[in-house]
Amino acid sequence: MQVEPVPVLVSVFYRFGVAALVLIVALVATRRLETPALRHQPFLIAQAFCLFSFNFICFYTAATYVTSGLISVIFSLATIYNAVNARLFFGDRVTGRVVVAALMGAGGLVLLFGRDVWVDLDPRALKGIGFAALGTLLFSLGNMISRRNSAAGVSPVTTNAWGMTYGAVILIALIAATRTPVVAPPDGKYLAALLYLAVFGSVIAFTTYLELVARIGSSRAAYTIVLFPIVALALSTVFEGYRWSALGILALALFLTGNVISVSPPVDAWID
Repeated sequence: MQVEPVPVLVSVFYRFGVAALVLIVALVATRRLETPALRHQPFLIAQAFCLFSFNFICFYTAATYVTSGLISVIFSLATIYNAVNARLFFGDRVTGRVVVAALMGAGGLVLLFGRDVWVDLDPRALKGIGFAALGTLLFSLGNMISRRNSAAGVSPVTTNAWGMTYGAVILIALIAATRTPVVAPPDGKYLAALLYLAVFGSVIAFTTYLELVARIGSSRAAYTIVLFPIVALALSTVFEGYRWSALGILALALFLTGNVISVSPPVDAWID
C-alpha cells in the first residue's frame, strides 16, 4: 500500500516525519523530552542512518520486487546478524548454535528463492533479496548503536525521538539531492497505512523493541523477530496473493527453527 503510488523516498519520509512529530509531541506533553549531550549526537545520527532511513529505503525498494512476506522471512535473519555484530562490536561470544542457525538460514534461502534465482534467472528476485538483506544488515547495525547509546545512559525513547527526526532530515536531503517528486498521499487507504506504520510500526514498535535491546541485549531481543515471518506471510497471502508451496513451507520451517536455535539458552540453562 506504500510502495506503488508514491516514490519510495517520499513514503519513507512521510513515515518517519509523522513518527518523529508524534513522538516529540508525546514527550513534550509528558515533560520527558531530553536533549542528549553533544558527544552522543554522532551516534544518534548513525542510528538514524541505520534504523530510520536507509534500512527502510532498502525494505520498501525490496517490496517492489518481492512480496513483503518474503522480505520478512529474510529480515528474520537479524537474529544471526545481531549475534555476529555483537561479537564484532562488543566481544560477545558466537556460539555453535549461531553457526547452525546461519546454515539453516542459508538453506532456507536456497529453498525459498533457488528456483527464481538459479533456474528461472529472475533478476527481480535477486534484487529483492539483495535489498532486503542490506536492509537487515543496517537494522542490525542500528541495534548495535542503540545498545551503545543505552549503555551510555541515553534512553531508547530519547534516541528514537532524535533518531527519527534526524532520519526525516536525511530523507529530505535525499529527496532534494535526487530530485524525487514529492507526491501527496493519493487516497485514504495509503493514508491509513501510513498512520499505522508511523504510530504502531515505528513509535510504539521501535521504542518497545529497543527497550528490550537495552534490558536483555541485542541477541536475546532478536527472538521477537522469530514470529515476524508467520504474520507477514499470512498477510501476504491475503493482500498480495502469495502462494504457498511445499518448498516454501520447508524453507519457513528452516528459518524459524534456525532462529529459535540461535537465541535459545543452552540446555543446562533450561535445566537450571
